[in-house]
Amino acid sequence: MTAETPRTKRLRRLESIFVSSPVYFVTACISRRRNLLSRAVIHRAFVDFGNDGPNHGAWIGRYVLMPDHLHAFAALDAERIALAKWMKSLKNALSKVMRAQKIAAPHWQKTFFDHVLRSSESYSAKWEYVVANPARAGLVARPEEWPFQGEIFHLESRPAKHRRS
Repeated sequence: MTAETPRTKRLRRLESIFVSSPVYFVTACISRRRNLLSRAVIHRAFVDFGNDGPNHGAWIGRYVLMPDHLHAFAALDAERIALAKWMKSLKNALSKVMRAQKIAAPHWQKTFFDHVLRSSESYSAKWEYVVANPARAGLVARPEEWPFQGEIFHLESRPAKHRRS
């Protein structure tokens, strides 16, 4: 009989959040970590999805599309859309473009990582780490050279106060 390594239990997603419109930090990875996201057509689809978000109660702030995963900050109107449903919509929108580009499925890992930000300092600290990813990965010399990043909306504490950057 072989000894199995015990699996670390994942924390369950919070059932209730006591902030009217929290800002989430989300990460989603491509299936088998293939290099699919760092393409102009995917970036354009991501920005288009983000620009349409307020019509559905969602605002994307800063983001970085790496070749095999994405990081984004998002604020959601919880009365209009749940985080899991929004992530499913985002993945579906980008998968539609991948299918049109003849990129074989599956495109995404089934799960995603999310974290509720608790302060503006947390947003800034996370962004400073995330924006440096392309340089740390050796894709560019300086973070600002990476073409697949940006900010769609300037996120503040409430969606009603969001404004385009």
